[in-house]
Amino acid sequence: MPLTPGPPTVQITFAQRLRAHLAIARLDHWTKNVLVFPGIIVPLSVLHPALDAALFWRLFLGLLATCIIASSNYVLNEVLDAAYDRLHPIKKNRPAACGLVHIPLAYVQWLVFLAVGIGLAMKLSSPPFTWTLAALWMMGCIYNIPPVRSKDVPYVDVLSESVNNPLRMLAGWYMVTTAIFPPASLLVAYWMIGAYLMALKRFSEFRQINNQERAGAYRKSFHKYTERSLLVSVTFYGSAAMLFFGAFIIRYRVELMLSFPLVALVMAVYYHMAFDENSAAQNPESLHRHIGLMTSVFLCVAAMTVLLFVNLPFLQKAFAPTMPQHGLVDRQ
Repeated sequence: MPLTPGPPTVQITFAQRLRAHLAIARLDHWTKNVLVFPGIIVPLSVLHPALDAALFWRLFLGLLATCIIASSNYVLNEVLDAAYDRLHPIKKNRPAACGLVHIPLAYVQWLVFLAVGIGLAMKLSSPPFTWTLAALWMMGCIYNIPPVRSKDVPYVDVLSESVNNPLRMLAGWYMVTTAIFPPASLLVAYWMIGAYLMALKRFSEFRQINNQERAGAYRKSFHKYTERSLLVSVTFYGSAAMLFFGAFIIRYRVELMLSFPLVALVMAVYYHMAFDENSAAQNPESLHRHIGLMTSVFLCVAAMTVLLFVNLPFLQKAFAPTMPQHGLVDRQ
């Protein structure tokens, strides 16, 4: 199915143009940067830095810089996806798809957000934080700009977009400290849980469109996907996430074992939600309206936060190694 032509030329007022350019920055999507907080909480629980004004100022600047870099990526996505969004029953109403955005000015907006975000990041005097935000911005380019445009490649689209999860975790981590690097198992688990959520978003979109040709015209990767393949990938990502999270817990913080039922509950609620008509899974900025999901998330986050700071020696003893550390078979 060919892309639909652009909207007819109409007279656009300054106020309409201004609202459109504010809208493509997707300030309402800044809530997604809540994914930064685990990267903040974990080093706080390990290093116990002073909770003073200097730390809170660093966190404020760091969060603001992360949000602005995210908006830079959103602007680029709006501009480059406008023709495809016109084929989507809901996204066709986005400002760029409706022709309300001045495209050259939008590219200036994209670069200005980059400059402001990196400028704020440099004020933290944390080079790893600045490089992390640069990587977050670069992933937006890889995801959206041809000829790479990873969002058009099945499975790569999910993995390349969800890599923003560990990057956000790293951003939070380097707001607090540069003294240590976060455990690889935790970063991979965070990446895979992001892939789990993103694959369910793809499934919900694909199921809603309910037409392979139309879905493929809107998103090229949908030419290769089916409902079955998407659900199989969801199972893979969810399993991988929990395996790596378990590895992190056993090695670093066994108390988090008690949060497993709540983590599983959040994943189950989100899975169930993806089958809903006009599911909130397709629009993560509206997830806060889903009471069941928000309740389970709140309970899970509260439990995990407490367990990061409370030591339970009986759990450490219960899960201590009881077999030889170098393998079950004598290799000599």
